[in-house]
Amino acid sequence: MSDAKAADAAGLEAAGAAIDPVRPGQPKRGKTVHGDAANAGHRVLAPDDAEVEAYLETALKAPAPERSPDDRPGAGQGVGGEESAGPDTVVILDFGSQFAQLIARRVRELNVYSELLPHDTPWAEIERRRPKAVILSGGPNSVYDPGAPVPDSGVWSGRIPVLGICYGAQLMARELGGDVLAEGKREYGPASITITSEDGLFTGLDREQPVWMSHGDSITRLPEGFRATAQTDSSPLAGFADPSRGLYAIQFHPEVAHTPRGRDILRNFVLGIAGARATWTSANFIDSTVAEIRARVDAHALATDSDGLVICALSGGVDSAVAAALVHRAVGDRLTCIYVDHGLMRKKESELLRQTFEANLGMRLVMVDARRRFLDRLAGVEDPEQKRKIIGDEFIRVFEEEAAKLGRIDFLTQGTLYPDVIESATSETKAAQKIKTHHNVGGLPADLRFKLIEPLRYLFKDEVRAVGHELGLPDAMVQRQPFPGPGLAIRIIGEVTAERLDTLREADWIVIDEIKAAGLYRSVWQSFAILTPVRSVGVMGDGRTYANVVAIRAVTSDDGMTADWAKLPYDVLGKISSRIVNEVPGVNRVVYDISSKPPATIEWE
Repeated sequence: MSDAKAADAAGLEAAGAAIDPVRPGQPKRGKTVHGDAANAGHRVLAPDDAEVEAYLETALKAPAPERSPDDRPGAGQGVGGEESAGPDTVVILDFGSQFAQLIARRVRELNVYSELLPHDTPWAEIERRRPKAVILSGGPNSVYDPGAPVPDSGVWSGRIPVLGICYGAQLMARELGGDVLAEGKREYGPASITITSEDGLFTGLDREQPVWMSHGDSITRLPEGFRATAQTDSSPLAGFADPSRGLYAIQFHPEVAHTPRGRDILRNFVLGIAGARATWTSANFIDSTVAEIRARVDAHALATDSDGLVICALSGGVDSAVAAALVHRAVGDRLTCIYVDHGLMRKKESELLRQTFEANLGMRLVMVDARRRFLDRLAGVEDPEQKRKIIGDEFIRVFEEEAAKLGRIDFLTQGTLYPDVIESATSETKAAQKIKTHHNVGGLPADLRFKLIEPLRYLFKDEVRAVGHELGLPDAMVQRQPFPGPGLAIRIIGEVTAERLDTLREADWIVIDEIKAAGLYRSVWQSFAILTPVRSVGVMGDGRTYANVVAIRAVTSDDGMTADWAKLPYDVLGKISSRIVNEVPGVNRVVYDISSKPPATIEWE
């Protein structure tokens, strides 16, 4: 064990965490009341929005929670009745496309539940989900590459409508007897297709359509029974179909914004050809989820002669807030929310949380002032990874102390989102490189013995916000930008002190205030200030200064996986800079970060 790892392990032991002999240097995970491993671990796909789960990081290599193959809305949750079958479902098979999640989200925008599965999912597993349709995503491979991914051959059975997109279209052609060749002229970017035959996929569309292409290979001969439906100047077979078998294919990407009528194409396939019902709505989700949680907690309480008490660790973020509101609607006062104020939050956030949950929603809320404890442990620490470990470990210590005061607790609520579940299941993301350790959410220590409630595990981030609105949470809570679990500690480069926190908090408040005043808050994914370790010479009041440099970061993104720096108007940047320099003591220079992700990350640490 390296000196650093030995020090980490010693620190955990000193804090009272049992060390796992199987994973040296990592805290031991305990068991639930039923003897299962107590594990809140999963990999967070939306990297800089880890929420409170980022604190549960004392076991950095914790595996994902085991979930039943039937873990989908309405399936096997003990609710009974007609709803137990769940909503109509579209399965998307992921062949490695950067747009695979976007396809799933576009389907859900049609109010139809979608599920993203690995490309090699057995056909029996797909059929068991009773999908109304299957969509094959694009992918980076050529169908002729050694080991190129292919689906189970049952996909071509004709029993369920199938739409192949880009690589999925090429697979459909090749697997069913057509020809796919590497053409000299590849198609990347905007193109124009001409619809040559109506097959139901293009109903209501003009004959000429702008689309987005991204492929190197082209289909040169169709399998028997198929007919061409669309063409471009370079691809005479840009669309083809065999409606008698329910097989449809297009060489372009309907899921991206650069294909203006792409959503209409997906609508024609999902609602028209497949006949799926548009029942995946926030109201229906709330009703079914609340019923499932109530049934599960009641059944457990009856079987164990317990009160079925539930706790939820609130971070002040969107996910934990919506999860808590859902569980509270299901179990009422059996839920206790614990908010650990570590002193690393943004300005006025603790006050907003108390007002929302205690005063407005009437929840049982325990607010713990642990600011001094966290600052004492962070004193002198500059390494960002060490900061995260300290914050995670201290959070666990405070959290378990408060939980112990409540008596026997049976369930822990977590804000796990659907991308987190995808991350632990798909072949591509199993090998994803760990960029920051807070992407790996850790397991619970040995003396916390809870079962998990993950009410948001079927939802994307935009769906979580919609559910929050439906539940009556205020916009200030639901529409807030993502915030990292370790808080302002990783937006202070270098040591975290009370003085530096105050400086950053005031600068960050000004950034958000001016961006809101300009009407840009909802169009920017994240915007915040960073306190750098740099000091620079300045002139203020005819005197020389040597003060802090604050950096501003604002990015646009759909999901946090990739991001571009936001082109904020110069006058907005000017107001932010002027206010920070004039209103925040100890700052005399403001700079703007114009790095995209990748190669940079959204956060600086």
